[in-house]
Amino acid sequence: MDRQQGLNKVEQIDIDNLFGKIKDKKAIVVGDVMIDSYMIGRVDRISPEAPVPVVSVSERKYRLGGAANVALNMSEFGACVYLCSVIGNDVEGKIFRELLHQHNLPDNGIICSENRKTTTKTRVISGGQHLLRVDDEDPSQISDELKEILMFRISQIIENEHIDVLIFEDYDKGLLSPDIIHRITMMCRQNKIKVTVDPKKRNFDAYKNVTLFKPNLKEFCEGCKIDRSTDIEVLKQHAKDFMIRNNLDMLMVTLSENGIFICNHKESVHIPAEIRDIVDVSGAGDTVISVASLLLTATDNIHDIARIANFAGGIVCEKVGVVPIDVETLKGKLCQ
Repeated sequence: MDRQQGLNKVEQIDIDNLFGKIKDKKAIVVGDVMIDSYMIGRVDRISPEAPVPVVSVSERKYRLGGAANVALNMSEFGACVYLCSVIGNDVEGKIFRELLHQHNLPDNGIICSENRKTTTKTRVISGGQHLLRVDDEDPSQISDELKEILMFRISQIIENEHIDVLIFEDYDKGLLSPDIIHRITMMCRQNKIKVTVDPKKRNFDAYKNVTLFKPNLKEFCEGCKIDRSTDIEVLKQHAKDFMIRNNLDMLMVTLSENGIFICNHKESVHIPAEIRDIVDVSGAGDTVISVASLLLTATDNIHDIARIANFAGGIVCEKVGVVPIDVETLKGKLCQ
């Protein structure tokens, strides 16, 4: 099917009806959580100690990041989201729990460990520009004991709630490993729960038998050990082979300024990026997987899923820092 046919088909959908269907869905997000911290200030001079700017900090902000940003995005659509992860028993861990409570996100899937630290990414910003980012984290694999606690928490949520979709949000920070991925996927298949994946390099080949796999172009090419190419026909062939090899229902590849490519075993579509005033790409991938995962609970139309997710990812790029999607803004853009 050519691109224009795909666009015309999507434009005919009833956005209110589709968004209404996903409003009360239930989801589990399993993955690496973090705090996105911001130090905002003004630069008036260069340091006499080294050729670097001196930032006079006037404001500090803390936001939910990583898998927690995915959960927050889904909750913005009215979904009930359970976040399952490990944080440290530290000051940052307390801040993280406070942020969950502020956004009315349940914390019964959050495990607090004395032997881990809460991942924190601190961005220093002046005049709307990023000057520096500092990552404070422990990316080593979680212990076998924590794995079993994590599995128990997830199984309890699945047992007590009617879960529609589970999202693996992998940031290579040590929560997910091939054995955990396999066990959770099998649990979901037994309970007829859709599974979507936002992967990273370490576990790229561990995700099999899932509903939707969503790497970006760099991750897909590195994971498949192929030359990076935005040629859609080349991408289409590698995508087909990858889906068969890993028994995937759908594959979505985000192409940055070139939009989104999505395919299932029957068809494929390329949605070009919308022209936007890009300010910050942080969190765009989180938004795309959030929106696509929810839409999968209401439709299997890959044209609709790709175009709406593409719009959503573009909207958050117009904001500074990691921010959740504004659903009303998204609806307005889609209905223009």
